[in-house]
Amino acid sequence: MERVAVLGGGAWGTAFAKVLADARPEADVQLWLRDPQRAELVQRERRNERYLPGIDLPAGVTAGAERARALAGADVVVLAVPSQTLRGLLTATADDIPRDALLVSLMKGLELGTSLRMSEVVAEVTGADPGRIAVVSGPNLALEIGREQPTATVVASASNEAAERLQHASRTSYFRPYTNTDVVGVELGGVVKNVIALMTGMAEGMGFGDNTKASIITRGLAETGRLGVALGADPLTFAGLAGLGDLVATCSSPLSRNRTFGEQVGRGKTVAEVTAAMRQVAEGVTSSRAVADLAARVGVDMPITSQAVRVLHEGLAPAAVVRSLMSRSAKAE
Repeated sequence: MERVAVLGGGAWGTAFAKVLADARPEADVQLWLRDPQRAELVQRERRNERYLPGIDLPAGVTAGAERARALAGADVVVLAVPSQTLRGLLTATADDIPRDALLVSLMKGLELGTSLRMSEVVAEVTGADPGRIAVVSGPNLALEIGREQPTATVVASASNEAAERLQHASRTSYFRPYTNTDVVGVELGGVVKNVIALMTGMAEGMGFGDNTKASIITRGLAETGRLGVALGADPLTFAGLAGLGDLVATCSSPLSRNRTFGEQVGRGKTVAEVTAAMRQVAEGVTSSRAVADLAARVGVDMPITSQAVRVLHEGLAPAAVVRSLMSRSAKAE
């Protein structure tokens, strides 16, 4: 029997635990939550109502707050915590993670200060070989997956064998994973789309229509591609599920935390007000700075990302972003 530990009981961690248990009914899936009371509630009610309301968990999922117990004997360790907490979590649990376990990142962020991708943080802290690390990214809104609405995704690893192993472990009638070895491109697509979704949400909040939002999405994809190519990614990755697919879903859906966050800012709320009101982390808020820092380091122009930083971290009014972007010098596409 395969044993899986999912560290992080938010919406995506819970939904992916369900996917794994549905894909392999014989698997033992341990869902770890930080809060013992909430872990007990999830285990008793067989639902995570706070983050995934109305979704019953399969019998193969066990919820608990004892991290060492969840990790004991795990063949696969899935990491589904806010990106800025990953290093601390891994540092605290490094001795408990089995040495031969496949380490899987569901996170879509860059570490602030280092601009490292999540797979790079995993490798640095645990010492794991890249062939033991995989990432999952695509148009994967957790509530829709919990409701078993059909979707596709990408599982990427430097090792094709590891990617195929995770593909087999997570394929269900409603969740279709494709493999890829372009870890850089898959991760960057998931990171930058959150920043673009924030800006698309701002446009929505300011009352702009589909032309505006389509322009942000398209030019945002161009920014993502430029950064990815500069860092060695395959440009074709950004035309796929982990690029365009994830970008469209996140920029378009009211279920998207980043789009919702941006929409509230566009309507006139402050960043502090929106942050205080949201239950879950909008990864793009912090990652915008890390993406801008990384782009500057490699000499890539990312005007939409730069304007996002000015609004989210420097207090620029969203209306000023429109003037700044629209007044840029004319150029070829």
